[in-house]
Amino acid sequence: MSFKQFSTDQDVINFVQTHTAVFNNSPDLTVTEIGDGNINFVYRVDDGSNSLIVKQALPYIRVIGEAWPLSQDRIRIEAKALKQSEAFSPGSVPEVYHYDAASCAIIMADIGHYQNMREALTERRPLPGVARELGELLARNLFYSSDFYLSSSAKKAMVQAFINPDLCQISEEVYFWDPFCDHERNNVNPPLAARAAQWWQDDELKQAVARLKMKFQNQAQVLLHGDLHTGSVFVDPSAENKVKIIDPEFAFVGPAGFDLGVLLANYLLNLAGQARAGGDPAERHAYQQTLLTDLNILWQSLADSFRSLAADHTQDPCLQGAAVVDAWLAELLTDSLGFAGVEMTRRTLGVAHVADVEQIEDDAARAEAQAMCLDIADLLIKHAPQFSGMPVITAAVSELSFCR
Repeated sequence: MSFKQFSTDQDVINFVQTHTAVFNNSPDLTVTEIGDGNINFVYRVDDGSNSLIVKQALPYIRVIGEAWPLSQDRIRIEAKALKQSEAFSPGSVPEVYHYDAASCAIIMADIGHYQNMREALTERRPLPGVARELGELLARNLFYSSDFYLSSSAKKAMVQAFINPDLCQISEEVYFWDPFCDHERNNVNPPLAARAAQWWQDDELKQAVARLKMKFQNQAQVLLHGDLHTGSVFVDPSAENKVKIIDPEFAFVGPAGFDLGVLLANYLLNLAGQARAGGDPAERHAYQQTLLTDLNILWQSLADSFRSLAADHTQDPCLQGAAVVDAWLAELLTDSLGFAGVEMTRRTLGVAHVADVEQIEDDAARAEAQAMCLDIADLLIKHAPQFSGMPVITAAVSELSFCR
């Protein structure tokens, strides 16, 4: 059966009515396109009482068109990754109601009552319990997709099921190539141009990034979300499940530190943005303190949860024992810091920036916040192995990025 793009609201409605009973054939359905992403089309279908989300993958990147073809297998991978995450951590992702291979589309629960985490951080909202839950979710996803838990054959089957070459190639380019050279895709704030030119000539930095890229390409350690920035996290501190994670179309089996690194970086991008954002300096300073505290909570929650899971559920006798787990966690933290530095660089010099910093309207003030991002990135990429724990890291970061 050939692929057909949804071209009208009725196409979307027919798809939903065919594959779910959520609306019980209601004639009063509305369709709203809600996706602000670059790759796919996303629609909300609503009858006034209930709503759900439809996501369709085209054979190319949405904002570019047929000039940049892209495998539609990514929507299968996303559906499978969502179901896998639900199995690892029930309630952590929107429920998938239906995946349709012919239409390259997913129907899933609407989590519109949750707030996007990037928006919450940019608005300096308190998020009690969110960092702890994120640490627990990461620990479960790491453990249950790792060699600690899976048999050799199950692990290899998982690797095969999540082969994702097109999306991985995009990541390899926008993370590890573009922002470390004078690439035409880069988006450099003019007052930051001299710093960027120095960045692109730093051989020590580029060697460290090359090592991280090799890990990204070759270390099949755990199932990754692949794009775990704060825009892919939705939060409701008052809910039983405080966190919902979306958009795992970049999922693949890769280095354990990558998802954690991207998430840490997005906390730190907000931290640097607060230094030059609008509002009362004392309020911004206090929120920076909260962000650093949350980073410590997130890591401690992850480490404690992973140790508990490993003690109770490790299947491989060779991997049992606290010393093995502690060594694995130490390597995880080191790798995550390097990947965090890469993410901060690509969000500062690369094609895709973040609202945490871009909200600063004055170019010069924004360049100061971006320079803080690069200062932190330089610290993390070059010196990650020297840090013995998250409190040491947050103490070092605080010296580079506080309101002044």
